[in-house]
Amino acid sequence: MKVLGLGDVKVEDSLRLTFEGALDPQAALENVLEPFFQALEEYAGDWMPEVVSGRRRLKYSRANIWKALEERREERSTDAWFYRTRQPTLEMSLHLWFPPLPPALDVMITVQPLTLFAEEERCHQFVEMVRTWASCYPVTHAAAHSVADRALAGAPDFGRDARTARRDGFDRIYEVFWLNVFGPKLVETVGRERMLSTPAHRVEELPNGSVLLVTWPTAADFVGDEARRAQARAHVHLRPDLDFDTVLRTLRERSASLVPVDPRFYPDVAPLLSRVVDSVAIHERQRRIAEFNAWRPPEPEEWRPATAALPSDVGNAEHALEQYSLYAEQLVALLHTKVPSVFEATPESLSDVDYQFWHEDFPRVFERQLIDEHAVPAIGAYLGQVLVRNLGGTWIPRQKLDEAQVLVGNRVWFPFVRARHYMRSCQSLLDYSLTQIYRAAERHRG
Repeated sequence: MKVLGLGDVKVEDSLRLTFEGALDPQAALENVLEPFFQALEEYAGDWMPEVVSGRRRLKYSRANIWKALEERREERSTDAWFYRTRQPTLEMSLHLWFPPLPPALDVMITVQPLTLFAEEERCHQFVEMVRTWASCYPVTHAAAHSVADRALAGAPDFGRDARTARRDGFDRIYEVFWLNVFGPKLVETVGRERMLSTPAHRVEELPNGSVLLVTWPTAADFVGDEARRAQARAHVHLRPDLDFDTVLRTLRERSASLVPVDPRFYPDVAPLLSRVVDSVAIHERQRRIAEFNAWRPPEPEEWRPATAALPSDVGNAEHALEQYSLYAEQLVALLHTKVPSVFEATPESLSDVDYQFWHEDFPRVFERQLIDEHAVPAIGAYLGQVLVRNLGGTWIPRQKLDEAQVLVGNRVWFPFVRARHYMRSCQSLLDYSLTQIYRAAERHRG
């Protein structure tokens, strides 16, 4: 069953809920989870799950949920995942933990796009769902907020090392998000009277002693100045040791870093850079776009005028060309699963190859000897084949690979030299991209 994952759509900011509540270890699992799924079905609305996934994907239903949890059952835990087949996009995980571990229900929900939660009524329904869950499954801390802004806030570690963060959890008020549920221990740490007097859109004491706090009517406009002021007021109220102006300034800086920046990439590498920024973490994307707008790759240096071309020095040119073809096929064999367009040997396939190597951190991950002996010849030959096939180029084979040339118009190009420069480092994949040198050769072929 095909589902729509976050990686299948244009990346936008999302609303993420993190929720870990305690379970009654004595009750039957279906009885324990009845309030959870009843609230989900009542309040989710247009982001309601359509698919439940355990060992296999099944249509959402209570019966199929029990099947999924049973299929994934281990001695101390089980889990299930929930998705949709259409937008809005949903990724939801449910993990259950059993004795001798502390019995717990651990939920993460990510709904994209965040703009779905610009409507006050939809946000109210979301809050009611979380309120129901928090009343049934006591939490230490639960929160819902923008994925991008959570990352800028340092969640979930908040500046601690990972081991300390896992050990201590949300043991103090590190941040106030759009929606928060503070468990009884946190409430007592802050002071129940202080907690309940927090200036916020909604503050409610739950029957189990937790406190629900919502800073602003809607989640999507968290970057607005009034919403940031409300967030800062709540945070400083709960943490009197903090300075309001300092907290507000930090929040405004986070908002500024998320303001959309129009891409104005250098045309020769725009197809590649567009792919790169789409894969950058959402909270870093606008900064990265601005950096790429100001960046220019160095002009290709792997060429000579046709009048200065090195003559072929091989005894059997046909054999040399067959060897280049075999090298190029090695690149196809390496990448064809992840980069199907590599079969086509087009300019577009060069951008796909560039992106894949960058995405994999290829020069850093693989051994230098293997790169030099296998990857560089394969990449250089493939680049040469694309120049020949698409620009009418002609190979001038040489005994040394670095001296082999492709004649295009009034220039000869050295594809194996380019491949060697290209594979020096991850940054070199951008500085010496295959996309750029192809565009340069295309411009000069006349």
